[in-house]
Amino acid sequence: MPLFDVYPLFDIEPVKARGSYLWDSKGRQYLDLYGGHAVISIGHSHPHYIQKISEQLGRIGFYSNSVQIPGQLEVASKLGALSGYADYNLFMVNSGAEANENAFKLASFHTGRKKIITFSKAFHGRTSAAVAATDNPSIIAPLNETDRFVFVPFNDEAALEQVMDEQVAAVVVEGIQGVGGVQVPGDSFLRKIRLLCDKYGAVMILDEVQSGYGRAGDFFAHQHAGMRPDIISMAKGMGNGFPVGGILIHPSIPARHGMLGTTFGGNHLACAAAAAVLDVIREEQLIENASRMGDCFRERLENIDGVREVRGRGLMIGVELEGPCAPVRKALLENHGIFTGSSSDKNTLRILPALNLGEKEANVFFEAFDKVMKK
Repeated sequence: MPLFDVYPLFDIEPVKARGSYLWDSKGRQYLDLYGGHAVISIGHSHPHYIQKISEQLGRIGFYSNSVQIPGQLEVASKLGALSGYADYNLFMVNSGAEANENAFKLASFHTGRKKIITFSKAFHGRTSAAVAATDNPSIIAPLNETDRFVFVPFNDEAALEQVMDEQVAAVVVEGIQGVGGVQVPGDSFLRKIRLLCDKYGAVMILDEVQSGYGRAGDFFAHQHAGMRPDIISMAKGMGNGFPVGGILIHPSIPARHGMLGTTFGGNHLACAAAAAVLDVIREEQLIENASRMGDCFRERLENIDGVREVRGRGLMIGVELEGPCAPVRKALLENHGIFTGSSSDKNTLRILPALNLGEKEANVFFEAFDKVMKK
């Protein structure tokens, strides 16, 4: 049986990974500065992560949410303490798209409304409502077309104010737009969303699926603006490769039985993975490292010929080149064994390494990038 061919694939088969490095089936070593779309937060094959999942698997791997799962409370406690959102409630799911689906549904339940405002260049996932909130017509099937999602220019406070009214259930915005080319929302813009949501009784949703979990130098990217949303969606770095996601929910939004549900979300193994990630982020001070290393990347990259702009915060970095980034990515991978990412902006290279990336690994990239750009 053939596979359904929807992915353009590199002719590379990783068979081993540790820290910031991968090795393929031919024995070649690669520096991983993309982490499988910002998923690898604490490095590949971290020993504490392996131990935590292995021990859990030896006890029980799965049962549904019809029973007590103490691991969910462990994750909630550690997440609340590290993120500064201990007063919020946690609902665990399996992915970023599912987290956003549940955020939209919860906002609609809470307000009794149907309209959601989203922004240009947004990416919120590929499931039904999440893809309708995504600014990419090529991945929206006819089934997903709806007028219930209103697109507004990103970082445009005046345009947002014009479309806000009492019919809006929620405004959803990414902490930093990833697929959109590492576009950072202004602090004033995020505060304006908060103000307008309060004025019209709408729910403010922060999509931190890619930008959260310490990547931006704060636990969540939006915390730089000094405001608090009503719902925060999370995934990617939350499980370091194990499928896990979730939403944090303000205590003013009440729960009721049957409102949300999931078979696999918050299962025993997912909780072990998520708890291990939080342990390592705290004990190894990875948020601080992401901030420090992000500053190092910006200082080194801004002065290289051919670089138009360096955007982002922490280790969520977009390098906009004066021309298309595809040849640069190809040269980095084929000639230097370095994984990087692309975006919907054909000129922007995305760098999303593990949060424990060190100066030695960063210097390998700087030297290679400089050589590629000079050619």
